[in-house]
Amino acid sequence: MVEKIAMHRVYSILILLGIFFMAPVTSRAQELQFNVTIDASQVPDVQKAIIDDMQMAIKNFLNNRNWTEDQFAPEERIKCNIVISIVTIPAQYSYIATAQVQCSRPVYGTTYETVLFNYFDKSFIFELNQGQQLIYNENVFNSNLGSMLSFYAYVILAMDYDSFGKLGGSKYIDKAMTLAGVARDQAVGWIATSDPNNRGSLLANLNNQQFVPYREAWYNYHRKGLDNFIKDPAGTRQVCFDMIKTIQSINKVNPYSILLRSFFLAKRDELINIFKDAEPAMKNDVITLFRELDPANSQKYETILKK
Repeated sequence: MVEKIAMHRVYSILILLGIFFMAPVTSRAQELQFNVTIDASQVPDVQKAIIDDMQMAIKNFLNNRNWTEDQFAPEERIKCNIVISIVTIPAQYSYIATAQVQCSRPVYGTTYETVLFNYFDKSFIFELNQGQQLIYNENVFNSNLGSMLSFYAYVILAMDYDSFGKLGGSKYIDKAMTLAGVARDQAVGWIATSDPNNRGSLLANLNNQQFVPYREAWYNYHRKGLDNFIKDPAGTRQVCFDMIKTIQSINKVNPYSILLRSFFLAKRDELINIFKDAEPAMKNDVITLFRELDPANSQKYETILKK
């Protein structure tokens, strides 16, 4: 946790402000900076005012509350995107939708931002009256929309904190677990056994002791790997290769789990760029791993061999 806060400040100083010292942060800003998009193209008869109100309610809920006890300067906020695609409106103010949720964090010493989380929720079902204010209480189910948005806020925080400190996001996984426990009997998508790709399954992976090596390797991948790429590209490639080997080990026990698949969804293009300048032996080894772990995209990884 201490490293997480310290590194956020280092990034702000070196990347965003271009100076080497700043006074302690005295004001508190929210942690998340969500861009919210509502795609209503499949329901053309819905009033624009309703969609605009929905977008504002969701944006205010995510961006205008404190999700942690830590202090974030405005430039330190975690950049996130959520695209909610409304599929149908079965009743007034009732929506069946999907959601694509993403977040990223900067890589030290560069202008590059690495994607931490890229997840597709196919059961984003909720009710929201026009003008309704979203409420969230950790121990009380108020609405499925409030619970889902809070869930993704905590998962994003867990992924971000884990990338700065080894198992640094555990507190937010616990919060997501508490939230899911309250919501699981109220709406679909919260029980892991019902769908291997849903929110419940994602959370079960994050909270599973068998995935602790993944989370530890996740920290190494970002802090010891990407953040050192400028000064040690070869060392970074080795750390990233070790991450893929860790995924291979976990995949043997938990084949094609949603957390492992979400890694490749978030990192596929990045991995290709990392390994395209690797030594031939490493290229061949990593291509073999990609063919095993992300077979549907084998052709994309083949571009590594072309340089």
